[in-house]
Amino acid sequence: MDAEAKKRAAASAALAWVEDGSWVGVGTGSTVNHFIAALAERRQRIAGAVASSASTERRLRDAGIEVAGLNDTGDLPLYVDGADEATWHLQLIKGGGGALTREKIVAAASRKFVCVIDDSKLVPVLGRFPLPVEVIPMARSLVARRLVRLGGQPVYREGCVTDNGNVILDVHNLKITDPAALEAEIGLLPGVVCVGLFARRPADVLLVAGAQGVQTIRR
Repeated sequence: MDAEAKKRAAASAALAWVEDGSWVGVGTGSTVNHFIAALAERRQRIAGAVASSASTERRLRDAGIEVAGLNDTGDLPLYVDGADEATWHLQLIKGGGGALTREKIVAAASRKFVCVIDDSKLVPVLGRFPLPVEVIPMARSLVARRLVRLGGQPVYREGCVTDNGNVILDVHNLKITDPAALEAEIGLLPGVVCVGLFARRPADVLLVAGAQGVQTIRR
């Protein structure tokens, strides 16, 4: 099974968690795009979707799925999203696609967070993938200096402006032995909008697609 087939398998498995008549939170990224394609086939059975990014909103509308804002729907029963890295404890690194802030907001508003990945993303310890940090533009250098003090090597993501009008620093070589503590520490730095660690609110269910099928890991 190649990488795309694994992504499709994980995305299709997430359909089992979708409740008829409900609003569904939808993340951002290549695996989620497969979920949107699968969700479109049962769009008449759901109320619609809440998107975590402008790109996801466009894709949902193109698929004929009604899109609403989180302020209108209130809390959601389900959020489905991918990850750049995930552990067996269901802690994640997200933000490779630049949508980490809105993804974290929708995840926080959802009773169940189902994360869909292929087995290449499952790691024993987070940190191989550079940690994205969304930053207010005027604080970019300040935050970068603070991240260096924490042992990381921040790199400005050239040409990337988030849906919120901010920039992203990708932090390499961090030792993430306590993801929840590091998430809180970086999040308190002045100028930081969001850090791409999902540890304080991890996934509830991890669907991992591999050569033998899709494995379900629960929190």
